[in-house]
Amino acid sequence: MSRSKVLFSLTGSIACYKACQVISSLVQEGCEVQTVCTPAALQFVGPSTLEGLTRRPVYTDMFEKKTALEHVELAQWADLSIICPASANTINKLAAGIADNAVTTLFLAHDLSKPCLVAPAMNQAMVRHPATQKALRTLKSWKVQVLAVGTGRLACADQGPGRLLEPEEILAEVRRCLKRRP
Repeated sequence: MSRSKVLFSLTGSIACYKACQVISSLVQEGCEVQTVCTPAALQFVGPSTLEGLTRRPVYTDMFEKKTALEHVELAQWADLSIICPASANTINKLAAGIADNAVTTLFLAHDLSKPCLVAPAMNQAMVRHPATQKALRTLKSWKVQVLAVGTGRLACADQGPGRLLEPEEILAEVRRCLKRRP
C-alpha cells in the first residue's frame, strides 16, 4: 500500500471527522493522499486540518488559477478514489452524472477500471429514500464499490442506518482494493 496515490473526496457531513482519521492513517501507512472538498464539506472540516494531515493543498475550486485541468490530472494520478463521507446530495448527483463541483467532476473523470469507493453518511430517512436507493444501485452497476452504512444513533439523534462506517472498517476496504491493484 505504501506509495499508493489516493484521491480522497469529502462532502458535507458531520462524519468528516471520521474521514480525517482515515486520511491520517493512510498517510502514516505511506500513501500519498490528495484531498478534495465540496463547499459543504468545508463547513465541517477546515482546509488547514486536511493540509496538515496530507501536506498538500486541498482542491476545492475548479476555476481557481492554474487548476483548469486538475480534475482530469488528479483522476489520472490516483490509484484509488474514495468519496468519504458521501452525502445523499452527492450520491444522487453522481448517479445522475451531474458535475457541478470538484468532487462530482472528478468522479466523472475517474477511470472506472481503477478502484472507486463511496462511503455513505446521512440521516436514516435519506438513506432509505427511493431516490438514494436507486442512485446507490446505479453506482454499483458501474462497478463503484459502495460501502455499507452503519446503524445506530445518528448525529440528528435518530436511530437507524446511515452512520459512516468506523475509520478502521473504511481503511480495511481501501487496503483490500489497493492490494488487488495490478
